[in-house]
Amino acid sequence: MGFPVVRNRRLRTSSALRNLVRETMLSAHDFIYPIFVTEGTGVKEEIRSMPGVYHWSLDLLEDEIKEIAGLGIQAVLLFGVPDHKDEVGSEAYGNHSIVQRATRKIKEWQPDLLVVADTCLCQFTSHGHCGVVRRDELTGRADVDNDASLELLVKTAVSQAEAGADIIAPSNMMDGFVQAIRGGLDDAGFEHVPVMSYSVKYASAFYGPFRDAAHSTPQFGDRRTYQMDPANLREALREAESDVLEGADMLMVKPALAYLDVIRLLKEQFDLPLVAYNVSAEYSMVKAAALQGWLDERAIVLETLLGMKRAGADIIITYFAKDAARWLQDR
Repeated sequence: MGFPVVRNRRLRTSSALRNLVRETMLSAHDFIYPIFVTEGTGVKEEIRSMPGVYHWSLDLLEDEIKEIAGLGIQAVLLFGVPDHKDEVGSEAYGNHSIVQRATRKIKEWQPDLLVVADTCLCQFTSHGHCGVVRRDELTGRADVDNDASLELLVKTAVSQAEAGADIIAPSNMMDGFVQAIRGGLDDAGFEHVPVMSYSVKYASAFYGPFRDAAHSTPQFGDRRTYQMDPANLREALREAESDVLEGADMLMVKPALAYLDVIRLLKEQFDLPLVAYNVSAEYSMVKAAALQGWLDERAIVLETLLGMKRAGADIIITYFAKDAARWLQDR
């Protein structure tokens, strides 16, 4: 049976009817808002390539945290910008390092706001890579030493949990990182702290503004020996399955917008909560076009975030979280 008996427009005739049959819903509870914390005092510095996103020193951060919580956003993702870097990223795992201090402050100001700690070394290493760099004596070729890096990542995760982080989010893409971090957390008495794994993280051109924000551009080479090839889809299943078997509590796809097919694939194959990272260039492109008056920012952002949820994301990390939460309240 078809037209004219079947008329699909019947269920679109009013706002109330469209609301009743809507398949995908978006709310502030879906969002995690990234924050860049830095050393110093009196710092609220807008990131040049990310309008509306700032570096925050801890003395100015409290009002921002209260605003985030007041909008109904239930989690923040912390990235640290240290004033000292070295070959092994020691500021990542110090008890008094910037992320650990920020975590303690946030839990003091808003105990119910979830703190997700990015667990990586790239912001803290002088070379900008996500682990310990070794140079082959014969060839002179430098690369990241996978297993030596795992030891430091475990130290970082444990120190973040000790500071009060609610969720550990390792973004380094070393082989075996979930198993190592899960074991380290359990041994330290943090078996209750979940691991949100950056399971499928592509070597993407969409990270450019983030590297400006985190001061984490590699000083040589690139990250293609550990981040995934954007051409590969089936490999995403292998990466995600490894993390599931190693004890991940949540899986992530990063970036989101150019990889909606990957989000859908993981949603169909695994039953863990799925996170999509709406990354920096996805944010900055919309902001730049909006500043030129070329598009309706609100409409574009909400449609894009809805598309990520429709593809299968349960959680969205996005720099638009505050704006989107306000727009959803208004609507």
